[in-house]
Amino acid sequence: MTVPLHEARPAGVGRALPDTQQGMRRRNLARVLHAVSAEGSLSRAAVASRIGLTRAAVSTLVDELIRWGLLEELGPERPGRVGRPGSALAVNGRGPAGIGAEIGVDHLAVCAVDMRGAVRARAVRRGANRGRAPEPVIAELAALVSQVVAEAEREELWPAGLAVAVPGLVARDSRTVVRAPNLEWRDTDLGGLLPGDWPLTVDNEANFGALAELWLGAGTPREFLHVSAEIGIGAAIVVDGRLLRGTRGFAGELGHVPVRPDGPPCACGGRGCLEQFAGQEAVLRAAGLQPREDLVGLLAEHAEKGEEGVREALRDAGTALGIALTGAVNLLDPETVVLGGALAGLSPWLLPSLEAELRGRTTGPACPVAVSPLGPEGPLLGAAHSVVRAVLDDPASVATRS
Repeated sequence: MTVPLHEARPAGVGRALPDTQQGMRRRNLARVLHAVSAEGSLSRAAVASRIGLTRAAVSTLVDELIRWGLLEELGPERPGRVGRPGSALAVNGRGPAGIGAEIGVDHLAVCAVDMRGAVRARAVRRGANRGRAPEPVIAELAALVSQVVAEAEREELWPAGLAVAVPGLVARDSRTVVRAPNLEWRDTDLGGLLPGDWPLTVDNEANFGALAELWLGAGTPREFLHVSAEIGIGAAIVVDGRLLRGTRGFAGELGHVPVRPDGPPCACGGRGCLEQFAGQEAVLRAAGLQPREDLVGLLAEHAEKGEEGVREALRDAGTALGIALTGAVNLLDPETVVLGGALAGLSPWLLPSLEAELRGRTTGPACPVAVSPLGPEGPLLGAAHSVVRAVLDDPASVATRS
């Protein structure tokens, strides 16, 4: 099943609805849906109280959201409240779903998330993608998307859009991967390669990881610097709850900040970049270990055994990461730094040297460092949830479906 919807906005970027009567109605629909989503279940009266509209107005809006399959009525509220019990509303666990996909250097992954935020279907393919042409990789990704969509449809879900996380630079407001050094891709338009007519968003994996942390993390501040790693290292900057993208959309390329200008050459064309000292493969080489499928698990396993060579490699990686982060912290003054991706799983051995560099090099008080509970799942979840958030922000966009 395909769903003809309005073009999806880039993840994390709010789309201003027109300042007209129709635009006001769409904004109010979003306010109602957000209110119920935030609380889990609410009566019409409670929604009206929270968003400052009359109960009659809210009832009209709720009826539309129910008709579109976005809300459902659970029956009378629990007893014990004063007055006549109202009918509790909840976000529908059936209906539209966000499809998130991730292209990694060593894997492909796809998941479906319902409007309540639950992962309802998932598929993963392990295997090297570096050096492969985009077309066969995207064909394999499309097959995984079809598999997940079919599984979701069996649970009465339908795709409201597809968001794809990639380890590279994505041109702002486009679906073109300008450069992905670790995949060896250039100027690749994913919109021309992915089948289907769902709304499509393509973004850097670090951006989606940061959005996942913002939306799903417990107590995550609205201003932070999110750092994640696989083969490369990416960062995303969140200011006042929004991504700071830069003029071309390329902000956050922390992995290509030189920490030793005379260091080894990098795939980006520079020398001594951070990922040559703190990326997974670099740490593995420094530790003298042979690669396997789960590089993070391999490093953690040997570090937990107390193998000094592995621990030294991780300490050195933490030092290099701390040096690069110092520049970002001094420039941006974030409330906190969040380690995600592979860095989360290796944090016990990275943090001491990383935090020592931050303490010794930052001009103000040392910036606190937190470890993301989402770990390597962040980019995939952020991609799927970005589609869900787009529906929450403009429910009328899914009013028409075939």
